[in-house]
Order: sequence, then C-alpha cells, then structure tokens
Amino acid sequence: MKDLNTKSTIDLLNQIMEFELAGVVRYTHYSLMVTGPNRIPIVDFFKEQASESLTHAQEAGEIITGLEGHPNQRIATIEETHQHSVKDLLKESLNHEQRALDMYKELLGVVEDASIYLEEYTRTKIGQEEMHNLEIKKMLRDYS
Repeated sequence: MKDLNTKSTIDLLNQIMEFELAGVVRYTHYSLMVTGPNRIPIVDFFKEQASESLTHAQEAGEIITGLEGHPNQRIATIEETHQHSVKDLLKESLNHEQRALDMYKELLGVVEDASIYLEEYTRTKIGQEEMHNLEIKKMLRDYS
C-alpha cells in the first residue's frame, strides 16, 4: 500500500463538497422550474437528486474532518442558462453528473491503494454517478 496524500485528498473532497452543495441548489431550482404533463415525476426526480447531493456533501465533509481537515463553506459556481424546458434541465443535469463523476474518478486516483475505506467510498460514489448518467440519458431519449 502507498501512503495517503492527505492534503490532496482533503483538497479534492472539498471540491466535491462544494460541487455537491451546488447540486442541492441546482436541483432545487430545477424542481421549481419544471412544467408540463410530466411535471410531478420529474419534480420528484430533481428533489431526490437535491437530497442525494446534500447527503454526498455531508459524507465528504465527514471524511474531511476525519482526516483533520476543514470543510469549506463555499459552493461551486452554478451557471444559470435561463433554459427551463425539461430537455434543457435534463441536459444540464447530465453535464453536472458527468462533472461529478470526473471529480470522483480524480479522487480515486489519489486514494487507490492508499486507503481501503476511501477507495471503497469513492468507488461507491462513482457507481452512483454512473447510474445517474444512465438514468438521465434514458430520460432524455424521449426528447431527442
């Protein structure tokens, strides 16, 4: 096993935490903007995504403090496109989920073979983000 680069791990977890907190705001906003005949299930989907983003941010923060780091009190920048069709919201969601996936993969590169717990945590998040990508792609099929 290699030594854990604690500073890099904390830095990446802080970026993830900021990004996941931005996801809470993003998905809450999306849930408010949905209109049309499929509004209810899509609003529920976005609310679930917001709740999950909060949980992911809290988990990252717990690990940061466990590593004796300090969680940031910032959120990542959220672009407002003012495009609120369901198709646009889903496309933006897909972009957001892909960025989250990339961040978790970067974290995996740092923690792999250095911490079994952090490696398993990160692999679990990668799996969840990959599933979100698949779900959103399925949802987008009707809008292509």
